[in-house]
Amino acid sequence: MTDKKTIRVVVAGPRGRMGSETIRMIAKAEGLDLVAAIDHNHDGERIEDLLGVAGLSGRVYADSDACFSNEEVDVLIDFTNPEAGKQNLQKAIDYGVRPVIGTSGFTNEEVKSYRSQMNDKKLGGIIAPNFAIGAVLVMKFSQMAAKYFPDAEIIELHHDKKKDAPSGTAIKTAELMMKTRESKKQGAPDEKETLPGARGADFDGMRIHSVRLPGLIAHQEVLFGGKGELLTLRHDSMDRASFMTGVYYATKTVMDLDTLVYGLENILD
Repeated sequence: MTDKKTIRVVVAGPRGRMGSETIRMIAKAEGLDLVAAIDHNHDGERIEDLLGVAGLSGRVYADSDACFSNEEVDVLIDFTNPEAGKQNLQKAIDYGVRPVIGTSGFTNEEVKSYRSQMNDKKLGGIIAPNFAIGAVLVMKFSQMAAKYFPDAEIIELHHDKKKDAPSGTAIKTAELMMKTRESKKQGAPDEKETLPGARGADFDGMRIHSVRLPGLIAHQEVLFGGKGELLTLRHDSMDRASFMTGVYYATKTVMDLDTLVYGLENILD
């Protein structure tokens, strides 16, 4: 992992819950320097005035082109929304900036397209559905368990402001499980839903259930059923600070990558 210089970072979505937490992390982190932020409503303001955090002297840009043209940037950290996140990722590639993307909503085809562009430029980056180390470990453990417990269901629980369902974490978990799990359709052969959608989303025969309630942050439970036994894997993020260890690690690590990585588990030692 590089430590040759201070990494100059831009954060997109600084007023969001994850964006503001990221900025507070950068303000305290060794080796990171917040040089600017991207926010479509506050062009020209200072970050410290926007967030009320003293000592953050960087400027806020409404336009990513202007930001990347005027500032010397190494890494873009994006926690916005799928539409803005894709635009910001493409701009980062165009300007040779290494992206760390926590925004969900990217399809496998889109990831392949961005990776192809970044391979041509030898540019490193990461898209991660979840930056909490515990959540990533649950994904890896679920992949291991699915080989022996093909009957499984995923329940993901998030705050009621989350716009996508199921979560990127749940989809990534299911994709990893599919690599080791015997494909099968779960439930009774003649199962019928008296209320449409009652059994959740179907992913390779597994079921994914999404819960949205105020008071939640980010939680996931993976249930595995076998003859006479039940295995439960669960992770809970009670505070958004739980994601910052992964964000910091990814920001440092992308400086040594020359391709786009999907999933934090792929850069953990």
